[in-house]
Amino acid sequence: MDAPVTPVAIDNDHQNPSKHLPSQKNTSKVVEMAERFAFYGLAGNLITYLTNNLGQPMAAAAKNVNTWVGVSAIFPILGAFVADSYLGRFKTILASSSIYFLGMVLLSFSVSVIPTHSRKPLFFTALYILAIGEGGHKPCVQTFAADQFDENNPEEKAAKSSFFNWWYLGIVTGASVAIVVVIYLQDNVSWAAGFGVLAGSLAVALALFLIGMKRYRKQRPTGSPFTTVAQVFVAAAGKWRLTESHGSRGICCEDDRVPGQTMGPKLARTNQF
Repeated sequence: MDAPVTPVAIDNDHQNPSKHLPSQKNTSKVVEMAERFAFYGLAGNLITYLTNNLGQPMAAAAKNVNTWVGVSAIFPILGAFVADSYLGRFKTILASSSIYFLGMVLLSFSVSVIPTHSRKPLFFTALYILAIGEGGHKPCVQTFAADQFDENNPEEKAAKSSFFNWWYLGIVTGASVAIVVVIYLQDNVSWAAGFGVLAGSLAVALALFLIGMKRYRKQRPTGSPFTTVAQVFVAAAGKWRLTESHGSRGICCEDDRVPGQTMGPKLARTNQF
């Protein structure tokens, strides 16, 4: 979902990829694993909390869970646009991870220190704060990890495939462990302990991510592909009834490319579109 970007050197070692420690790549994996750990640990047990603790009927609880999951799946579209057009992937990950951590802390408070009659509003507020954090986190973390590998370096290019194989294995394992841990804690200790463990994992991951912030390869935002798609529809609507004349001048409008970007091959003209 990211637009083509122009690499920006963060330090003098950018031209020497061998000096970038593996931990710089692994911290992105840790952040993603912690976020998945928290998301699936919560989602896998959410309906139990809504029915047993908030007293909701099964149908209402299922509706609330599905609505939250659906909103969490839509927000990444907005997060990708913000990252591509304004903040870049690093700042988007940092902001969304902080938002996600805040939501998990509020969630832990809503099941513990908050009075019983006020828990429901805060609980759902915390849930949708998590959805906002998910929106900025999900579309950026994997591509940011890919940014740390230099495609022009054969060793790093080969390591990239292995890295993502382990990435997905870690995500699946973390999600499974999270569900089991939260079930155990809510049965034997409390919901606050279960959600607290999820919040703690996020805090550790965010701290590890910040350790290498000065050494990451970051990319400058150059615009979202959504903007280009929208421009096509706007131009098409404005020229719907035009006829070709003077060698088609005044009909075709090509955007100015960012200096340094390579343009793809031009499409042949047709009489259809």
